[in-house]
Amino acid sequence: MKIESICENGVSLAVISSDEPVIIDGPSALDLAMTVKYQTGASALVLDKEAVCEDFFILSSGLAGDVLQKYINYHIRAAIYGDYTRYTSKPLRDFIYESNHGKDFFFTATKEEAIQKLTQPR
Repeated sequence: MKIESICENGVSLAVISSDEPVIIDGPSALDLAMTVKYQTGASALVLDKEAVCEDFFILSSGLAGDVLQKYINYHIRAAIYGDYTRYTSKPLRDFIYESNHGKDFFFTATKEEAIQKLTQPR
């Protein structure tokens, strides 16, 4: 796992990339956020989709809801970037749509879009 700390528009971000999933359940998501906050001071995470296990994108697993609840409780904002075109689940597409119209959790195609979402004024 690689953590890159950046500051854009006055917002501290941690850009996280990994070849294997680092978020595999609720506790690992919270551990990641707290580790990043301790190491970089950032409470906004930009995550490569590869850093999130596939179960996250199966809404019936409950993982996405668990992660989002933990991040909201701990005031962590996040954006996951990657290719979502292979997912055909209507509930997942609706979830992504609703998340992208919120203020705390986003799904984008590129790292640059993820950074932009997290640094725009709320």
